Amino acid sequence: MRCGAKTRSGKPCQSLAMPNGRCRMHGGPSPGAPKGNKHNFKHGRYSAEAIARRREISALVRAARELLRTGVS
Repeated sequence: MRCGAKTRSGKPCQSLAMPNGRCRMHGGPSPGAPKGNKHNFKHGRYSAEAIARRREISALVRAARELLRTGVS
């Protein structure tokens, strides 16, 4: 079974159709977002722990630069 959707040239699409009658390019299934938030970040660069660690390091670097700028030995 062929898709049958009209192409830009006006001819019917000749791709193989899925059970819904259209090919994957002209009306394939759209599953949407994953259910139950399965793909959230639990670890890695964007975890709360990693973000907090980067903020602490940035604060330490800022403090060190300020200390060096003031010339305190």
